[in-house]
Amino acid sequence: MSVPFKVYKRIGDLRKLSAKEFSTTILIYADGFIDDAITAIAAAKANSSEDVAIYLLISGTPEVGDIASVIDERSYVVQITEGVGWGEAMNALIKLANSPYVIVMDPSTIFEGDAITPLISKLAENNFSAVGWRGGLINIEDEWRSVDDKGEGEVDVLFSYFLGLNKEHALEAGAFNIRAIYYRNADIEFGLKLRQAQGRLWQMDLPLKQERHHGYYDTDPDYRDEQSKKNYDRILARFRGKNEILSPRR
Repeated sequence: MSVPFKVYKRIGDLRKLSAKEFSTTILIYADGFIDDAITAIAAAKANSSEDVAIYLLISGTPEVGDIASVIDERSYVVQITEGVGWGEAMNALIKLANSPYVIVMDPSTIFEGDAITPLISKLAENNFSAVGWRGGLINIEDEWRSVDDKGEGEVDVLFSYFLGLNKEHALEAGAFNIRAIYYRNADIEFGLKLRQAQGRLWQMDLPLKQERHHGYYDTDPDYRDEQSKKNYDRILARFRGKNEILSPRR
């Protein structure tokens, strides 16, 4: 059965999704729970302008349901049938985005208002390379093993629930680690890479809510914990003790 979107075997085969330029592109990765992505995309479109594009990458061959219903002049879907890890998928989407800013968003994140205008306004000041909804400061006393949410302000890391990036700065810093096949802690690793590259990160309150995070709660616990640990072990090996790269404590 044919589908109304591009299907490739491997991520390396992926080509530009749109020739049209946008102000911002929302990037979503789904390896299941397609209904969540449909809900998230509908809420994003209802609370954003026509110059905001949405790219959804489906990894593997999950049941795609009614995903074709989201496709329009600013919403694009692509499927990688052999599957692709979270970090590699996000990097490919960042590179292909036809906009100066991108927003990495989890399918569990739902707009309750215009979350894009304030986020992009902050990025456009050019003082920060990343602006996001949730994040915090690395806990030095805990030997870098946890992150403390301090609310709005400058932070060390931002989480991928809703993470706005200056596309050029993100790519210059190396973007996400392609060894991160699972999302968890890959955003922390990226934040510290950005800090090491002299980038600054800002956390702000936005009109968003999070529904059930299937990518965490409904993933095989052994796989989730193993991959999360691999991602965090890389963080500790590369960054722990390099307190000079951290943002001011508060």
